[in-house]
Amino acid sequence: MKHFTSIGEFHRISGYEPAEHPLLSLLTCQELTHCSFGSSPITTDFYMISLKKIKAGNFLYGKTTYDHDAGSLSFVKPRQVMAINDIELTEKAFVLFMHEDYLLGHPLHAEIKKYGFFDYEANEALHLSPREEQIMWGLYYQMDFEYRNNPDEYSRDIILTHLASLLKYSQRFYKRQFLNRSPLSGTTASRFTDLLTAYFEDGLLQTKGLPTVKYLAEKLHTSPRYLTDLLRQETGKTALDHIHLFLLGEAKNLLISTDNTIAQTAYQLGFENPPYFSRLFKKEVGLTPHEYRAQFLN
Repeated sequence: MKHFTSIGEFHRISGYEPAEHPLLSLLTCQELTHCSFGSSPITTDFYMISLKKIKAGNFLYGKTTYDHDAGSLSFVKPRQVMAINDIELTEKAFVLFMHEDYLLGHPLHAEIKKYGFFDYEANEALHLSPREEQIMWGLYYQMDFEYRNNPDEYSRDIILTHLASLLKYSQRFYKRQFLNRSPLSGTTASRFTDLLTAYFEDGLLQTKGLPTVKYLAEKLHTSPRYLTDLLRQETGKTALDHIHLFLLGEAKNLLISTDNTIAQTAYQLGFENPPYFSRLFKKEVGLTPHEYRAQFLN
């Protein structure tokens, strides 16, 4: 697998014209243009943001292949595996490549890491309405204008200001996407609970320990970050919150229905560290396991 550290090298290998800036590249692909970044998966030191409608070809990042024909915005972070092979578009598209060093010394260097959608999979791309597409294209054209005109001491700040707006709008539009898919979200929350129940009933807590968000996300064919954001939007709680609440619900039952010690109860629920179990119980329930059990003994 080839890794690109330089945008210039990436352009040369991909057959593109030289970039206007060594750490930034803005490209557009016209309608029905075939776009390819090579036949093999690659990694880079760049962020990639792209808006496209795909008619044919393959776009892979994360662990899944994107093949949706609606307008969608995709986000790839540095060192994430991706492959774009013989893409045929139904409309004009844009692609922005930004080396992580371009952000050095700017507030966006830290802020961009807070946007969870850079950890989503390809099938979790942001699907835009026509009005939302217009907003994104408007911001792209503002960046492109600065990019292709004579640069000065203001150019980078202006470009990054527009990029920050694009990321904020993306966050807003993802919220809309979660809400519009509320029936799907409800189904996901239900399936999430079903998986936890099966994990418990099959005795996996004792053999495999506590279930991880990654394990449950894989079972639901989604990324951990997308699953967490989806559940938070639907229920107000993260995936880890749901795991803890489920386990504490089982803990309450065991505390009042068995004579097991607190440590035995913790081990039965997959906690290798009983003091951690007790702290979590106290935090979420407001009582220690001993205090909770004592309520039912008096």
